[in-house]
Amino acid sequence: MDPEYFNSYVMSWGTLGTVRPFPGLNPEKDALAVQTALEKKDVVSLVSILTNRNSAQRQMVDKAYRGIGQKDLETGLKKVLSGDLLSLMLALMMTPYEHEAHRLRQAMEGLGTNEETLLEILCTRSAPQLKETNTAYSEIYKKDLEKDLKGETSGDFAKLIVALLHKDNVVGVVQRDIEALSASLDTKKTDPAIWINILTSRDAVHLQKVLMRLEMERGEPLDKTLEKRFSGDFRMGLKTLVQCIQSPHVFLAQRLVSMKTALVHGVMVSRCEEDLLCVRAAFLKLTGTSLYTALQKHFKGEHLQALLAICRSED
Repeated sequence: MDPEYFNSYVMSWGTLGTVRPFPGLNPEKDALAVQTALEKKDVVSLVSILTNRNSAQRQMVDKAYRGIGQKDLETGLKKVLSGDLLSLMLALMMTPYEHEAHRLRQAMEGLGTNEETLLEILCTRSAPQLKETNTAYSEIYKKDLEKDLKGETSGDFAKLIVALLHKDNVVGVVQRDIEALSASLDTKKTDPAIWINILTSRDAVHLQKVLMRLEMERGEPLDKTLEKRFSGDFRMGLKTLVQCIQSPHVFLAQRLVSMKTALVHGVMVSRCEEDLLCVRAAFLKLTGTSLYTALQKHFKGEHLQALLAICRSED
């Protein structure tokens, strides 16, 4: 591993991400190095540079590159790279909110909707993050995200999805929320609106207390309770939301177990500057194998090297 990386660790002490700011960044120097690598089709150098800069720094390099060649870096990458490696590098060149907007759009395009990816983003992101993602979606695709989500979903599941998009942080009383949720479970038909309202309008710490004490009161894991009381996509969505409230990193680690390329790209790129170390730890505990090792079993070549650079190290 390059020594500069360890220096960047000192500069970003406390981060739970694996990709950190590159010390002594020189965008113009990087842009020239990228230009040379593209001309020589030097994939190793391209991967090394782009995976050792954080998102903000890549944007600076892209700006410097456009100043040299009058074209953006994305155009250059498309001429030299292809397949999965190209997809991964293009994901890295997006800003974090552009990337999340892109993933949401991809989840809704084509035949069928990828509800799991919609839920991953909407359940694990905060209200401010989703607001920025919503803005990015509108700017990139000239479409209304809420309207698109409604067009891809229906019924109570659609109501949950929209509530997550506009999640709030209203001050609540733990015992009162427990009583409201518990009372809804004692009726013949549980009202989804109560669950949607409470679980999308409180902060995570508050909800963790509510759900933990609700489980103690009911005497069974909440997952089993929801399995009995709800059905269809709404049940899946509510169970996913509960899991993301209780242990988001375990949820993301479970997502990675499939090792599906698009999913691996999505999770690793979106979490690499935020909390990928936590996801790595959860993956190791869940599977008994490190994420670094698992990647080597499923991918190869320069694509693998890029993924390992983002993952960063063995656990």
